Amino acid sequence: MTSEPDHVAGEPLVVLEDVNKHFGELHVLQNINLTINRGEVVVVIGPSGSGKSTLCRAINRLETIDDGRITVDGKDLPAEGKALAKLRADVGMVFQSFNLFAHKTILDNVTLGPIKVRKQKPAAARERAMELLRRVGIDSQASKLPAQLSGGQQQRVAIARALAMDPKVILFDEPTSALDPEMVNEVLDVMVDLAKGGMTMVVVTHEMGFARKAANRVVFMADGQIVEESDPESFFTNPKSSRAKDFLGKILSH
Repeated sequence: MTSEPDHVAGEPLVVLEDVNKHFGELHVLQNINLTINRGEVVVVIGPSGSGKSTLCRAINRLETIDDGRITVDGKDLPAEGKALAKLRADVGMVFQSFNLFAHKTILDNVTLGPIKVRKQKPAAARERAMELLRRVGIDSQASKLPAQLSGGQQQRVAIARALAMDPKVILFDEPTSALDPEMVNEVLDVMVDLAKGGMTMVVVTHEMGFARKAANRVVFMADGQIVEESDPESFFTNPKSSRAKDFLGKILSH
């Protein structure tokens, strides 16, 4: 478990209050209350269908909510338009399936947002993009197209692309679940590095090793509810709820 940097005790950055979401009859988020502090790494785990990805996607309004309130840095999520585009610039997202532009080079994928949304000068955006591609270990691939890279490399590009916007928080929605097993660690290593650097992160994942190593807090969800939350050591060694004990018993015995 990481020792908490001083700024983890920082002020709340993302706050969800009494958030509800239905898909038809299915109540996928049930009165969710959650606060993520600046500089904190919160890992959300739980069985499939527990609402983890919906929770993650609600934070940058990829999913709308039925009621309740979500604020980022003290401001309510905007409904649409320029304000929503600005919010999405501040709230980075790394998806399961990379979502890179297939016809653009790696460098162009990383510079597009900063130039279009942040209005950076192209030369400055390219310089910063190369710095970030170096950071994630793929600067040598900058002129290639996504299809020429492995899944692990593409996901590292997606992380660099999120970082290029200088977001306040990055959401990771099962970032390693589409990868071949041998590529998982190369992505998790980059994420651990980000966590150590103080990036505020919300990570939906099945990678328990990452949760143990990098999380400040583990949030366990089941059936659309937050069942318990605690530091990783307490959660993995002494889960309080029978639901969490059952879940950990199944996954940790493999």
